[in-house]
Amino acid sequence: MKNYFDLGGQVAVVTGCSGGLGVQMARALANQGAAVVAIARREEKVRAVAEEITRDFGVETLALRCDVTDTDSVNAMVDAVLARFGRLDILVNNAGTGAVAPAEDITDEQFAHELEVDLFGAFKAARAAAKKAMLPAKYGRIINIASMYGLVGNKIAGSAPYHAAKGGVVNLTRALAAEWGRCGITVNAICPGYFYTDLTRETLDSDFFQQNARTMIPEERYGREGELDTAVLFLASPASSYVNGVNLPVDGGYTCM
Repeated sequence: MKNYFDLGGQVAVVTGCSGGLGVQMARALANQGAAVVAIARREEKVRAVAEEITRDFGVETLALRCDVTDTDSVNAMVDAVLARFGRLDILVNNAGTGAVAPAEDITDEQFAHELEVDLFGAFKAARAAAKKAMLPAKYGRIINIASMYGLVGNKIAGSAPYHAAKGGVVNLTRALAAEWGRCGITVNAICPGYFYTDLTRETLDSDFFQQNARTMIPEERYGREGELDTAVLFLASPASSYVNGVNLPVDGGYTCM
């Protein structure tokens, strides 16, 4: 019997891996045998994540501090991965932020910071991973974590910079997929809907958002822990070699209406 999601012997880098969805996806990759490199700005957080993953799944891990907005930091991170493992097969670009305010009150600095982290940061990590590891190996899986808000607008929480940045990630995914597809590298994106994280819990638990979920989401609920796992495993799998340039919503049907 073939395990289509087997990632044994592969090395996966997950940015924004100090908590929330990044940790969930890192654990899913480890569960299928991948060595996991946990990346975030807070070194003590990623070190704890890496230790927990090794304890729970028995895979090799590495914790690295990296600021995806800093080109030198990103390049040094990829160099460290290659020095340790000799390869980098999977990159999950999960690092992100979110400015919430009415569009007319958003500052230049908020807008620029959102693009710098969510969009330019994803590009910097993809560029370094491709140039240093994936293009020479003629193999790679890049998975960008965009958002359903990269596909549609919304009326309930002003977040124009986030929409713009994640919309950029959606089309950056297509552009890199078109450019690197002939090189054995697939570039796809996951567009999550509403999931609980430390940053979203208070908002999602509000009566207003609860009512919105019942109205706007066909499944009438938020995403649960683990419901992104199979999406990331599908796109990371060697068996998904003909899936390229896809933006996959995991949103309970929000974007189908």
